[in-house]
Amino acid sequence: MPPVIDPAAALLAFAALSLGVAALWWPRSGIIARVQRILRLTERVRTEDAVKYLYHAGSDGSAVRAEALAGALALRPARARELLTTLVARGLVTTVGVGFALTEPGRRDALRLVRAHRLLERYLADHTGVAPTEWHELAEDAEHDLTADEAEALAARLGNPRFDPHGDPIPTADGELPSAPVILLDDLRLHEPGTIVHIEDEPPEAFATLQQVGVVLGGTVVVRARDPQQVEMEIDGRPLRLPRLLESAVSVRRSVAIPTGAVRTLASLQPAESARVARVALACSGAQRRRLLDLGVVPGTRITAVLRSAGGDPVAYDVRGALIALRRQQAEWIEVVADAAQANERSA
Repeated sequence: MPPVIDPAAALLAFAALSLGVAALWWPRSGIIARVQRILRLTERVRTEDAVKYLYHAGSDGSAVRAEALAGALALRPARARELLTTLVARGLVTTVGVGFALTEPGRRDALRLVRAHRLLERYLADHTGVAPTEWHELAEDAEHDLTADEAEALAARLGNPRFDPHGDPIPTADGELPSAPVILLDDLRLHEPGTIVHIEDEPPEAFATLQQVGVVLGGTVVVRARDPQQVEMEIDGRPLRLPRLLESAVSVRRSVAIPTGAVRTLASLQPAESARVARVALACSGAQRRRLLDLGVVPGTRITAVLRSAGGDPVAYDVRGALIALRRQQAEWIEVVADAAQANERSA
């Protein structure tokens, strides 16, 4: 006798099977669709990471080998070569001998990612309490999700900064990079003044050490002595010692000779009076210090007081041809000395 099938049980079983199939294969929200989206996202992130790596590794004009890319992205060599083949087919990469280099479209893609990354780091530094050692990793994760429109909105909110919190230039939306001749700290001659314009953020342990000892972006550094183990220097007049190995993690721009003379604060300048920056006080740190550096407030810069507001605060200053407004507290952080050129004009 054939088994008796309960119609209600059969209907429930069919409904369960239908729901299972739907959950698995539903076009937009099914498990298969979600897995496919994750795989596509992972592949896009890997592709973008490869383009950005080729940009940084080939910044000196050299071609990058597949093995180097494999090591940087933790890929098997065969997978790295497959990825590079895909990038070549898409017109983002070209072969150069046994290596690879970005094409112009590839370079534009890379600069878009670099822009997103550095804007995000600037946001984390200026508007959150995130520790400096975490900026890079968080930006590395979020850069792939930032659209071009979102990047523009973020840049506008931040005041269109030119440099990230480590001193690296932020590409413009058109892919242009602010440039300034820089050297490594270990190339700075003894007793020659320099301005710190970049602090390397990798490895994180080195960056943390530099932060702890007081190496600050925009600081005026003078190296007093070197031996094989350490370097003795002054940053904004404060003496400190640094392991020689960490010198290569700091980039500087050679400065004009640090102005000497009677020191006063920028806040004491009267309208039409000029002075030259001697240093920025250590009390000015973080986002405030980075903003002043962006504006060109570095040792030797000539600043002229232009206009005082009706209430006396803020005051408009001419800095390298740009008019900027600073509140009294900000101006108190900037130490200046008399501008010799203006003094000569008055005495003539």
